Amino acid sequence: MDVIIYHNPACETSRNTLALIRNAGVEPHVVEYLKSPPTREMLRQLVTRADLTIRDILREKGTPFHELNLQDPSLDDAALIDAIMLHPILMNRPFVVSPKGVRLCRPSELVLDLLPPQKGEFYKEDGERVVDENGRRVATA
Repeated sequence: MDVIIYHNPACETSRNTLALIRNAGVEPHVVEYLKSPPTREMLRQLVTRADLTIRDILREKGTPFHELNLQDPSLDDAALIDAIMLHPILMNRPFVVSPKGVRLCRPSELVLDLLPPQKGEFYKEDGERVVDENGRRVATA
């Protein structure tokens, strides 16, 4: 299975998502999007295929979101994409592309819907159990 992850190694959610992909026995193509951001067209495709809007993928925390006044509702998609092209950190992560679809995987366990079955137990970095010893998703309360 071909899988692509738009990854930020400094992000815990992104690291957990990458680990879940690997726990399914898949070695993904890892795109460190801060070093190699998607093109405008690729960004539009990711957002459309994930059934989101450009505004849906904007990250506020730890970014120049407020300094750039990106909360302004009059800004159109082109202006928001311009901002992401200049400041890739504005793109929320991780995006995962697989033959089963495209998803912004926040929380990380959303990636499970895009993958083959898990090979075994999985715990997030914070200790939360996501997959049991039989490779099944653990029910959350």
